[in-house]
Amino acid sequence: MTQPEPAAQTINIPEPRSERYNPHAIEAKWQRRWADSGLYTFDPEAPGEKFYALTMFPYPSGNLHIGHWYSYCAPDARARFLRMNGRNVLFPMGFDSFGLPAENAAIKNNVDPRQWTYANIEYMTGQFQRMGTMIDWSRKFATSDPEYYRWNQWFFTEMFRRGLAYKRDGLVNWCPKDQTVLANEQVVNGHCERCGTQVERRNLSQWYLKITDYADELLDFGGTDMPERVRAMQTHWIGKSVGAEVVFDTPAGPETVFTTRPDTLMGATFLVLAPEHPKVAALTTPEQAEAVRAYLEVAGGKTDVERQQSTEKTGVFTGSFATHPITGHQLPIWVADYVLVSYGTGSIMAVPAHDERDFAFARAFGLEIVEVIRPEGGEPMDVGSESAYTGEGFIVNSGEFDGLPGGKASIAAVIAKLEARGVAQAKTTFRLRDWLVSRQRYWGTPIPIVYCPEHGAQAVPESELPVLLPDNVHFTPTGQSPLKQDAAFRRAKCPVCGGEAERDTDTMDTFVDSSWYMYRFTSPHFDVGPWDKAAADALMPIDLYTGGIEHAILHLLYSRFWTKVARDMNLTEISEPFKVLRNQGIILGPDNEKMSKSRGNVIDPDDLVREYGADVVRTYLAFIAPWEVGGPWDPSGINGPAKWLGRVWALYFDKVSGPAEQVSEADLRYAVHSTLKKVTGDFERLSFNTIVAALMELTNTLVKAKRSEVAHTPAWDEALNIFNLMLAPLVPHVAEEIWHERGQSASVHVQGWPAVDEQAAVRDSVVIGVQVSGKVRGEVEISKSASQEEAIAAARANPDIAKHLEGKQTVKEVYVPGRIINIVVR
Repeated sequence: MTQPEPAAQTINIPEPRSERYNPHAIEAKWQRRWADSGLYTFDPEAPGEKFYALTMFPYPSGNLHIGHWYSYCAPDARARFLRMNGRNVLFPMGFDSFGLPAENAAIKNNVDPRQWTYANIEYMTGQFQRMGTMIDWSRKFATSDPEYYRWNQWFFTEMFRRGLAYKRDGLVNWCPKDQTVLANEQVVNGHCERCGTQVERRNLSQWYLKITDYADELLDFGGTDMPERVRAMQTHWIGKSVGAEVVFDTPAGPETVFTTRPDTLMGATFLVLAPEHPKVAALTTPEQAEAVRAYLEVAGGKTDVERQQSTEKTGVFTGSFATHPITGHQLPIWVADYVLVSYGTGSIMAVPAHDERDFAFARAFGLEIVEVIRPEGGEPMDVGSESAYTGEGFIVNSGEFDGLPGGKASIAAVIAKLEARGVAQAKTTFRLRDWLVSRQRYWGTPIPIVYCPEHGAQAVPESELPVLLPDNVHFTPTGQSPLKQDAAFRRAKCPVCGGEAERDTDTMDTFVDSSWYMYRFTSPHFDVGPWDKAAADALMPIDLYTGGIEHAILHLLYSRFWTKVARDMNLTEISEPFKVLRNQGIILGPDNEKMSKSRGNVIDPDDLVREYGADVVRTYLAFIAPWEVGGPWDPSGINGPAKWLGRVWALYFDKVSGPAEQVSEADLRYAVHSTLKKVTGDFERLSFNTIVAALMELTNTLVKAKRSEVAHTPAWDEALNIFNLMLAPLVPHVAEEIWHERGQSASVHVQGWPAVDEQAAVRDSVVIGVQVSGKVRGEVEISKSASQEEAIAAARANPDIAKHLEGKQTVKEVYVPGRIINIVVR
């Protein structure tokens, strides 16, 4: 694909400069000129090592809030810094535009979701531009563009052909308000993560993607640098467990249970089935039928998350018994909701002496507790104990296994013995479930499957993609997709026989859209595949990906999975979508609570820009807190950055005023180059608040220097130029205005980052505290190589110290080089 030619970088300025700092006189002007000149249009052929910087794209809700500014301004400053350091930086933006909010707006306000979405995109694009970002808008797209979601459908059909997309019946999480299915990852504490409604469980036929095929590989984080917290969250969610499957005989046939501790098999005293386990009905005796029915009804109203988090152990006896595979003992079979049908085999052998959940259950229902693991040097377990022993120790009360070490040390040996007996086999399981992608909504990517009476489910041929969303759809929630009510949409032809067929009317989970969008930015107008492989190979993986940690087990896990699938389809050479991931904190409301309209604590950045200008808002967001931590918005705090930029403006453009200062050339160069060294390192570390603090401190030195003789030296011009360049990533409008007012023609944003003069950045002198008879009376600045005589002389010459020596007899003079001077008198 032909890339657009970059525009010239020279920008002329006809307007006169404002005498005082007035952001409204300069910001819109520079934003317009940057856009007209193509200053930020990425050229893949430009010199410099590529750097792909990407911040997670937003949903077009209609308004960028201050949290969006916090997410984007700091990474924008870093991208600008890298560009000034010679990197060829791609910094794109688009919109994650499918999803429920548009459909809910259609229902509530009787508006077309497409019009609502694209009007919001237009407004939010203007907001991004008012931030003064270096976003390359030539690569913008929305995931609701048919040119984009066509490739969602293409991926789906390819996965379907490869067996990675499949449909099955199963229990799903159902949001009764949004009238749609939710993936497990979208249920938070038993509630819909979007609307907060209590989630229900339903049995439906749904489409899934086989993310579990990549579970082991997803546990390998060697190709990506992400925060430990994100790795821990993904590792826990994937939940790899190594153990064995053990077979128990039951009246309903053999029942296989999974255990990570086969060394505790002889301590199993009962079995527990999940309420949804298919053998529950067959194992329930007539005497227990009513009790089991009542229990299943209650358990069916709880989500998996609620069941896992509950501390109360509930259950019901089926009336049946299982036969222990070694001892032949009869073990009661119970149903309890702390066991999940989605984990392992949906049933467990309960070893209450050595598992806290089993222990709590056994105590609640008076079931037998048998010790089979004892700590080294420990006493036999007291049956009245208040807790299970979950350590490793050594095996007891287990016949031929007695004396073996418990836990990992003997699991392989125990499994081998059990396999030899034919009662168990080694097994690895995962907590991770396949990705449920069916949604019963309209505003999403239609699933490209048709159903033929003769040939069953068939993928829509590539030549017929995209399957377009129809217009004029009725949106009233019914529990079925609105597309089901569109007869014309449902009609299709079977790609095998050409006969009448019916389209699938569900749409895809919108996390499909965001799982591969980063590749599309490398070639957004490519039309013969989801992306141009050559362009993607040149730019991917993302060098720095930034966004909120709330996406750790949704978007971030799904995008890693998608990259691995794309690799196996020969669409990319990489296995991880991002080299480095960093998470920003969140800005809380002034009340220290998360911002929300319902709380009335939302800060509107447009209001702040109208009052203070974008550069002030950018500065305050960088300065407010460590970027990765965040903090509460202090309405009065923004005044400090506003005053600082006023001082910066005055530094360059106001006449000298105030008393004369004594600042040497060495002092000035030390202040400038030590600050430059710190700011350079802080940009690399994403430490934006300390960058602002350092620049504010340097401003004080420069203001003093302006009132000194050093203002007439080359060191002064050097200081102003370097300071101007250090300002550029953080406050792009102010820096550009100053740069051009100082006689430059090319943009400050295409200049090279200044080099640190290491010699100038180290002081030749040192400030020493001076004591008189042990009490600090002042300080002096002396050469690091000063002798004791020179140091004492400098101290005595200081008026603040000399007055404490008048009329006194000197007893002793002490100089500890670089640390202290002490003159003892009497």
